Amino acid sequence: MSETTRGAKGGLIALAVGTCVFVLVAWFVHTYERVERTVTLPPVGEAAWNPLYVLKQALKADGVRVESRPRFNLPVSALGPRDTLVLLDDPRYLDAARAQALLDWVARGGHLVVRTPPGARLSQHEAMPVLDALGLQVKDPGACEPFQVEGDERHVEFCRARRFVFAEVEPELSWGNLRDGYVYARLTHGQGHVDVLADVDFLGNGTRARGDRPASGGLHDIPHRVLARQILAPNYGQGTMHLVYAVQMPSLWRTVLARGWPVWVPLLVALLGWLWARAQRFGPPLPAPQPARRSLLEHVRASGEHLYRYGKGPLLYAAARKAFLMRLRRRDPVAAALSGEPQVDALARRFGLPAARLRRALQVPTQRERREFADRISLLMHMRNRL
Repeated sequence: MSETTRGAKGGLIALAVGTCVFVLVAWFVHTYERVERTVTLPPVGEAAWNPLYVLKQALKADGVRVESRPRFNLPVSALGPRDTLVLLDDPRYLDAARAQALLDWVARGGHLVVRTPPGARLSQHEAMPVLDALGLQVKDPGACEPFQVEGDERHVEFCRARRFVFAEVEPELSWGNLRDGYVYARLTHGQGHVDVLADVDFLGNGTRARGDRPASGGLHDIPHRVLARQILAPNYGQGTMHLVYAVQMPSLWRTVLARGWPVWVPLLVALLGWLWARAQRFGPPLPAPQPARRSLLEHVRASGEHLYRYGKGPLLYAAARKAFLMRLRRRDPVAAALSGEPQVDALARRFGLPAARLRRALQVPTQRERREFADRISLLMHMRNRL
């Protein structure tokens, strides 16, 4: 194949590839349609953990000095005489000294916004220093309260919220009745005011807009904005607005258990697997070892049985006869000095035994005399013990 033919073939291949690419690009441009889509991202930063973030930004936009913090760690002496303090969380976490200091600050012109304890169950003797000092008694949760704003649709508030009643206290403003309990009251305390609410969820951030669904809940609703403006009215724009969205932070261990399980569960499984791999393997249970025997008689008896079983009976007899003769020499030297029949006669008279039996006992038994073996040794031991 010549160089010209090769060049023409390569050009045709390049032209075909270019044509395919052009057709694909033209088809994509002709069929592609540019569409704008709004994606709601999850809140980040302070908006992710501060439930009063929307209220904070709204107050700043209105020119109000505002500060927010997760817990009430600010000294009461640092609060100004025309400041407002909003406590979003359970007021039971304030002790008696802290509660009295807050009420003293309110008496100097401050404004305190506090709620009743949340939850379905409440102990009858549980201390609530702030509410007790104001003369309020907490009741069980009740039904919803209607709240109608002119030009807006029907709305209800404080559903399943814990209500309260007054004990020798005359409120400046109140919402509710004595039979069912009150959901809101404004009490005058010295030169300041205390607003008590059954719930403060209307001050929260609410839900963000998603797709075609607009933002709702919290300060996104018109009735909630109207109610919030009325609650914050006494010192509005006169001092600093302090927003405390959690009087007590959750414990570290509870947070780790509730939110850190994707980390600690695999680590726990890995630890258990490592312990199982490193653990000692045990076989079947063995019987308990026999306790050590310390009886000398048992050892002597076992040794004698062993010697007798293996044909060493004459050694046992020789030891018994030697022990008898040694004691005889110490106790009766005259009889021990004799031998033969005179010795047999002397021993027969001393022990009162037949001479024939004594004669056999002093003779070494043979292997065939197994039956008389035990009788001879028994007789020698008997005479030894009588000496």
